Amino acid sequence: MRKIVSAVAALPFVLVLAACASTPDAETVELEVSDVPWVAAKVQAERIARLDDAGPKLNAVIAYDPEIAAKSRAAKGPLMGRTVLVKDNIETREFPTTAGSLALANNDTGRDAPLIANLRAAGGVVMGKTNLSEWANIRSNDSTSGWSAVGGLVKNPFATDRNSCGSSSGSGAAVAAGFAWAAIGTETNGSITCPASINGIVGFKPSVGLVSRTHVVPISSTQDTAGPMTNTVHDAAMLLGAIAGEDPADAATLAAQNRISDYTAGLDSYSLQGVRIGVMRNQIGNRADVRERFEAALADLERAGAVLVDIEFDPNNEMYRDSFTVLLFELREEMGKYLTSLPGEDMPRSLADLIAFNAANADTEMRWFGQDLFELAETTTDHEAYEKARENAVRIAGKETLDKLLADNDVQFLTAPTRGPAWMSDLVLGDNFNGSIGFGSPAAIAGYPHLTVPMGHVEGLPVGISFFGAKWADHDVLKLGAAYERARTAQLPEPTFGPWKPQAR
Repeated sequence: MRKIVSAVAALPFVLVLAACASTPDAETVELEVSDVPWVAAKVQAERIARLDDAGPKLNAVIAYDPEIAAKSRAAKGPLMGRTVLVKDNIETREFPTTAGSLALANNDTGRDAPLIANLRAAGGVVMGKTNLSEWANIRSNDSTSGWSAVGGLVKNPFATDRNSCGSSSGSGAAVAAGFAWAAIGTETNGSITCPASINGIVGFKPSVGLVSRTHVVPISSTQDTAGPMTNTVHDAAMLLGAIAGEDPADAATLAAQNRISDYTAGLDSYSLQGVRIGVMRNQIGNRADVRERFEAALADLERAGAVLVDIEFDPNNEMYRDSFTVLLFELREEMGKYLTSLPGEDMPRSLADLIAFNAANADTEMRWFGQDLFELAETTTDHEAYEKARENAVRIAGKETLDKLLADNDVQFLTAPTRGPAWMSDLVLGDNFNGSIGFGSPAAIAGYPHLTVPMGHVEGLPVGISFFGAKWADHDVLKLGAAYERARTAQLPEPTFGPWKPQAR
């Protein structure tokens, strides 16, 4: 047992064993706390009941097992019963998999995705399902991140009137709120790293191919991957090692043969001395406050021995254009394959079926935004144009952008801010992204690793720093992130579980 001082609005990794007051601003109390995973599981379930089902009602969790402690205690393996919440586009045998849509409300397949089977074999326990941007934010250009017809709108634990980003919004908010040891998100382009940054946690998008996509509601066979969302880089490495693995049903994983390892190895001892890191100066963005936090993070890296190399670079916009074509074409193709695999009766079997369902249920599904991207994808059928777009987008993002930047500047890694601070949620007007900040798209399009780590806050709203490396350099990127964590001098904010307020000066 270890003694800490905590309150209901404590940091996410603080585990409270006593009965707590019902409001987030409860009086601080001194408690005895256990590090045992099954004891933590009991507390985490109580936090979900208090902060997600009631209180501020974060809407981060769609379904969970309130008796998870018993399963945690019985689990065997290196994760020792640690709790993991799973984004609700990944199949688990005990919960329906809805992708946030009422069209899949009864999608109770009884199947585990291979990545979930790997998790269980490693001793992890599935605690429940997290809310998400419906259909992983591919239905409409006018969407509000974090909203789904099944789960409602996810609220940011640091400011409940602000957004948690998408599409893995519930996974990010849940880890920040202390609802589980970790969560699994999925990313096509920014859907792990953005919610991780905005919710003040670690998020890792691995190289495409390390983690199976079988029985995961798809967007793109080229870009989709699942990945860990955690409180520390070490925990992300542990979870990645648990879920990674070859899957004969997913051809992308065959390229990862002999590349999967113990990702925690060397994290604690990795030295930044002499490590050359390229700083993407044009991707810092137009906010002075984010730039200030990023410069402080760079100073931390430099003090730890890193050699920083300034890079002025603007990406080739053909990459974005052609990647969009790829996403639309693959959405129709891959969604059809997934839906036809479902064992239930009276299920949608094609993207056209989903479009028809949304039109028939417009009051619930399309009150806030439409399905323009679904409709566009349904008409994107030119296979030859798709093949050309895919080759061009992947080549530009990988060989001509990331590989070239690393080689020409003689650096091992690249870095930039991940995103700006959370914006106000607005179901009527939709999202308010600051597109000038960040460099995540090339790694997403090329399938390269991308890690975000908290680097401080702007007026109590978290912001993260991103690290990028070559394809399959996942372990090296994680080691860099762990070294930055040790060097970091920034103060990290604590969730308030209430509306945003200006910081005291």
